[in-house]
Parts: sequence; C-alpha cells; structure tokens
Amino acid sequence: MKGNETSSHKKFTIGLLWHSLTSDNLGVGALTESQIAICLAAGQQAGVDIDFLIFGTTGGSDYAPAGVSVRRGGSTSIKQILRGNSTFLSELDQCDLVLDIGEGDSFTDIYGLKRFVIFFLSKLVVLAKRKPLILSPQTIGPFDYWFTHMLATALMKRCKRVYARDGQSLAYLESLGVTDNAAEAIDVAFRLPYLRPEREHNEQVRIGINVSGLLYSGGYTRNNQFGLTLDYQTLIRDLLSTWTKDPGNQVWLIPHVISDDIPVEDDRVAIDAIAKEFPYVMCAPSFKSPSDAKSFISGMDFMTGARMHACIAAFSSGVPVVPLAYSRKFNGLFTSLNYHWVADGKTMNDKEAFELIMRGFRERELLAAQVEEGIKVAEKQLQNYEQYISFFMSGK
Repeated sequence: MKGNETSSHKKFTIGLLWHSLTSDNLGVGALTESQIAICLAAGQQAGVDIDFLIFGTTGGSDYAPAGVSVRRGGSTSIKQILRGNSTFLSELDQCDLVLDIGEGDSFTDIYGLKRFVIFFLSKLVVLAKRKPLILSPQTIGPFDYWFTHMLATALMKRCKRVYARDGQSLAYLESLGVTDNAAEAIDVAFRLPYLRPEREHNEQVRIGINVSGLLYSGGYTRNNQFGLTLDYQTLIRDLLSTWTKDPGNQVWLIPHVISDDIPVEDDRVAIDAIAKEFPYVMCAPSFKSPSDAKSFISGMDFMTGARMHACIAAFSSGVPVVPLAYSRKFNGLFTSLNYHWVADGKTMNDKEAFELIMRGFRERELLAAQVEEGIKVAEKQLQNYEQYISFFMSGK
C-alpha cells in the first residue's frame, strides 16, 4: 500500500480489469458502477481514499459516476502490449490491488480461444507484476479444452481470491481443485444504485419485456447460435398478443444493450421491428447509463427478459421477474437465491416457457415475496465480499 496521505486517509489505487464505464452493453456497465460503489463503501470502512484505473473494452457511452476518481487505463490488447503501444504495464505499477470481473462471464473458452487467450494473458500480466489479483464475483468456466482447463486452474490458484457468483460456478472451481482461495458471492450488480420513479396515477399493470436483440437475431451466426429449444420471436409475439389484449395492462419493451455499431446485438433494432407489429406497446428510451435503466425497470409491476443484468435490475429493485435463460449463468445465479422462476430457453419449448411466464405474471405477489427474501441473501453475500476488500485495504 502506498503511504501517501489525503487529509487523514491513505491513498489506495484499485485497478478494475475487464470493467467498463463506456460499454454499450449496460450489463458490463452495471457491474462496473456496482463494483465502484462496493469499493467506496469498503474504503470508507478501511479509512482509505480510492483512485480507480479501469481496463477493458470501450464503447460509445460514458457514465462515469460523479465525484469519483476514475481514470481509463491503457489498452489490454495483447498485440499493443507486445508492441509497446499500451500503457497497461506501467499503469499496473500504480495499482495496490487489481479486481478482475471478466465482464461477468468471459473467463471461459466457450466464446472461442482468441477471447480466452486475451482474458488469460491479461490476468497473467497482473500476476507477473506481483500485484494482488482478486477475481470478483463472476461465472467461472467452463473450460472444455485440456490446455485451457490446465492454464485457467494454475492461474486461479495464484490469485488472492476467486469469487464465484453462484453455487454452480463454486462447485466447478472445486472440481478444478481451486478450493483454498475460492468463495461464493453474488453478482455485484445487486448493488447498482437507482432511483425508483414516481408512479403515474392510473390502475394499469406495468409489464416490462426486456427484448434481447441478440436472441431475436438468432445470435451472431443468425442460426440459433445458443441452441435454444424454443422460438424466441414466437414467444415474444405470443406474450405481446396476450398482454396487449387487456386494456388493464401497459406493456413496455425495454432495451439493455444499446449498440449503434453492432446491430445484431442492439436490443433497439428488435424492439423497433416488434413495435411495428404491436402499435399499442410502449418503447423505453435509450438509457444513458445502467443506473438509468435500473431506475426505469424498478417502476414495473412485472418483468420478463433475456438479458441477465436487466433481470437482476428488476430483482434487486423488488420487481417480480421471470428471466428467460439462454445459458447456465441464469440458472446458477437465481438458484443461489432460492428463486426458481426461470424459463429455461435451452430445455423448454415455446408453450412451456409461455405458460411459466404467464403463471409468474398471475402470481406476481408470490414472486414479489420470494424476491424480497432473495434480496436478503444477495446482500449478505455482498457484505462478505465488501468486508474482504475492506480488510485487504486496511492491511488486516
């Protein structure tokens, strides 16, 4: 720890690896905003002032929180690092601690070997610099190749701490032999700040549907890349046909990935197409930040969605939600909260998913009570994570 003093507090620099405050994917932004909030709370307990250096992907947005010392670090591109065109190496020297969140679910080989190599080598550089590295709560794995399995395991054993954000990932860590420094927490986005909007004076039920542009397009390959057992477009149309028939409902289409550069990912592209078919639906705005999105979502009476952090925004603000899962990260996280209202898009057909979502809508008071209990579980887990960071910063 550096001994410099700011007022009566020590100065502490945290590197946030694979975070972003400019990402067009508001899920990645939600992780970053929430991580900063947790670190600031931990710093207050430890009696330190924190500077943040952020290393990760960049996008077209900018939602850095006001009043926080945040700098954008150099590129984590391996090519640029090897060519000496990145300040990443020298900026790591300034860090007292590095927290790597892996964009939530990217420390795996399921997104391709190139992505695995980038994420692996960036972590290796931190360790080579002899900087303490904590893998913040995230989905770990899977690692399907023998060499990625071996490399990832060896690296994680050298980390100060490895936090799984669900029980499935913790069990996977244990199967890899990563046990001494492993712990379970929950997705840090449960701490994302928000402001609940004032309710309009009407009796309509506000229903939110977070539409995934990526699933609507069939994935990057446009041919059911994620192996869904249901037809996503048909499911969305069936839900809208049912809900819009009832004048007591007010249905909102809500984006959570807003990308002008990558239309296949942009939820707004799918929403625009759907809105032409269903002129009575309401379209949420293009949010300026993850907190703006969560604030809007917190005003719903019920929500379903296929972007996990849109669903976390609903859950953590007390909104009954039925997530539509396209990977095990959904099932693992919500099961850890004893919440089983998840429509599994990789095992259910259209009818089964539709019926579960509609049953959740009808029984939303029951779901709200279960959400309330789940929030208590999440907060306890995040308190443990925050406490560990506080202890580390205070040198205990």
